[in-house]
Amino acid sequence: MSDLTPSPRIEWRVEFETGNPAIDHEHKQMIDRINGFLASADAGLATEIVVGQLGEIYAWISVHFALEEKIMRDHRYDQFDQHKADHEALLDNLCDFMDEIAANGYAAAEQKIQQRLTDWFVDHFKTQDSRLHRGLI
Repeated sequence: MSDLTPSPRIEWRVEFETGNPAIDHEHKQMIDRINGFLASADAGLATEIVVGQLGEIYAWISVHFALEEKIMRDHRYDQFDQHKADHEALLDNLCDFMDEIAANGYAAAEQKIQQRLTDWFVDHFKTQDSRLHRGLI
């Protein structure tokens, strides 16, 4: 950040819990990875490193989404299309963020990235993932 104030971090909250310990563990890891990325970007690491970290997050989240989507298909989850569309929207955003950071640096996209990631994780965990996994346990 330009004023050297670190970006706000995503904090794990009880309302994010799905009731599935394995999924909750993965979600906590996602938050840790995102927070690590934000800390690295705030520290002023080279653009290539920041983009690389975001690429690793993209890959890790893609694998998590594939597993979650398999679970939804196996259980014929009635909200599959909406849930999958939400996954695809975040992955598209991550690609856009990587392109924007590579072209213009992190500072140019910082507020937008922080807000989108926070909003997505908070909203998606509390609503979509909670509904999905509570229906399966």
